[in-house]
Amino acid sequence: MQKETQTTSIAVREMPFIGLFAALTAVFSYIEVPLPFSPVPITAQTLAVMLAGSILTPGAALLSMVVFLLLGIIGLPVYAGGASGIGTFFGPTGGFLMSWPIAAFIMAHIMRRIKPGFMSILLVNILGGIIIIYAIGVLYLARVAHLTLPAALVAGALPFIPGDVIKALLSTTIALSIRKAFKNNFPMY
Repeated sequence: MQKETQTTSIAVREMPFIGLFAALTAVFSYIEVPLPFSPVPITAQTLAVMLAGSILTPGAALLSMVVFLLLGIIGLPVYAGGASGIGTFFGPTGGFLMSWPIAAFIMAHIMRRIKPGFMSILLVNILGGIIIIYAIGVLYLARVAHLTLPAALVAGALPFIPGDVIKALLSTTIALSIRKAFKNNFPMY
């Protein structure tokens, strides 16, 4: 049986991983540090986004984050600190939430086209897990909270950079370990 490398459909074997990464993102929402000067708390959720993008196929990475977002929209307490609902989804942190499926998809898409080494995976995590998320999240925060772009950068990006770099390093280490353990025969490749 020949393995297809370029497919956009979701295989049955990917479905448990979609649920797993949606659940992981929800669990990581409870690792939260509120910041007094920002409506955006520090959470471990972007670590889950980076892991999904580093490990899953593009379709599975995208769907894992969409499932997570839909769980929050329907009222399950999966957003930062147990928040939920459409108001949270469209609130000041909404742009960050909305960026996660996009970031995970782009990361996974790039991962399928590169040779996975520490530096290449780290760069993908920085691109998707920091740059894409910040770009969408900060612009949305500025619009919704009526902040100038510099003020939105201070409230929604600058305080998070050190932690997100640590998350990118951690995600890279975990993804590389999983890839080595499965010798690139992980069900998602």
